[in-house]
Amino acid sequence: MNKKVLSEQVLYYGNISMPKGFEIEEKNLTNDILQSELYPNTVPFSKTLDRLSTYISDHINVKYNINLIQKNTYGNIYRPGEITLPMAGADPVDLKNSPDFILLYGVKVRDCNIRIYYDDNRRKGRSWDIQLTTNSFVMFPSTNMYIISNSQKSLLNFTQTINYEYI
Repeated sequence: MNKKVLSEQVLYYGNISMPKGFEIEEKNLTNDILQSELYPNTVPFSKTLDRLSTYISDHINVKYNINLIQKNTYGNIYRPGEITLPMAGADPVDLKNSPDFILLYGVKVRDCNIRIYYDDNRRKGRSWDIQLTTNSFVMFPSTNMYIISNSQKSLLNFTQTINYEYI
């Protein structure tokens, strides 16, 4: 009897533990996100964001032998009690130019939940929930739908999205 895995749904998640001297500067990322909200056509270069993206791609490469390159990135601000509509990173009519993975990073978050939808063969419409906290991440295939909910009542949540292409 033989077994061949044809496909699988893989999610990567955890906390970011940068080396000393290369810490993620929460204040810089929140300022960049605010600036991009005020001036949508300007995306400032950020050493902090570059460190984060490099850290993720290097560690995924070393640990799982997956080569990723950053395709694009953007920040989001979620109001207290806000729940997003279902989103996906892949464009179903342009899969060739869509990213392969979405990474959601908690820049400054509290009580933020991500629900990722997936199919498990005949078992359709399954979901998996993960709590996003400050300095944590979750990365999953861009074809998966997901929603983000900010369940606390008083603060804004800042998240950074990085889209990766698998090479």
